[in-house]
Amino acid sequence: MTGSDEESLAETFWAVARRLRHQSKRTLEPWEINPGHARALAVLMRHGAVRLSALAEHLRIAPRSATEVVDDLEERGLVARQPDPADRRATLVGLTDEGTRISAAIRAARAAEAERFFGDLSDSDRADLARILRTLRD
Repeated sequence: MTGSDEESLAETFWAVARRLRHQSKRTLEPWEINPGHARALAVLMRHGAVRLSALAEHLRIAPRSATEVVDDLEERGLVARQPDPADRRATLVGLTDEGTRISAAIRAARAAEAERFFGDLSDSDRADLARILRTLRD
């Protein structure tokens, strides 16, 4: 591969990433949720109630930033803090019923958007793309 081919590949990758990012923001508009908050809701949906430090690790953000995310989501009634039954000094954060409802709706909307976005790809191309992206991610 020549240098210009590599640049073209990188440019194409970033163009697709930008398009996905913009599409994700549009998908979240009905709930007035930003992508960072949606990621936090998805982590809590997947893992259940967790400590703030664990949420920060899952999101790959600083614990202080996780506190701000949780504060925002708690203010909207989507998450609630509760004492950790295993350690009364610690606090867990988990989804409220409304947070669960919105998380499920967001998941469904994102799945529909992904289907539209990747819909032109054959099953074989989707499998290849998924394998390639997992390799790059890992």
